Amino acid sequence: MLDRDGTVIEDRDYIGDPDLATLLPGAAEGLGRLRALGLGLAIVTNQSGIGLGFFRRADADAVNARVSALLAANGVEIDGIYMCPHRPDEGCRCRKPAPGLVEQAARELGFDPSRSFMVGDKAIDMALGRRVGARTILVRTGYGAAQQGDAAADTDHVVDDLAAAAALIDRMLHVTAVE
Repeated sequence: MLDRDGTVIEDRDYIGDPDLATLLPGAAEGLGRLRALGLGLAIVTNQSGIGLGFFRRADADAVNARVSALLAANGVEIDGIYMCPHRPDEGCRCRKPAPGLVEQAARELGFDPSRSFMVGDKAIDMALGRRVGARTILVRTGYGAAQQGDAAADTDHVVDDLAAAAALIDRMLHVTAVE
């Protein structure tokens, strides 16, 4: 499970224009490595700009399609992108750190969240990972460096970027396989 903005693509507040979606350095490489390990890739993202009226659902869908296309151009296929369109004050079950998006992804893609990794750049990503029993990895891209202290209680590992997260996951899986 992956956060989108600040983890896979550059974080631009309330991105509703697909032309603004830019992969972060190391993102395609890291995701490609995770795929090579046989892992599935699901993005879970809060997009409150929809609920706040900054852009339409169709605009957010276009951004997600652009992210998928950019990754596909680098040989990486995403299994699904799960998005919360609600405002922070709506109290929905899908806005991270609530588990709704992960539960939906798990049902549709057939995985056990407790046997997964949550990679993101914010404390809410780490809190979500902890809630669903996943191992959590905070990347220092996006808001990660600034939120490292706030996320400490829910963070298992801290790395520089998605490529480093993939290398860590690779090592963790190989250590587990050897034991």
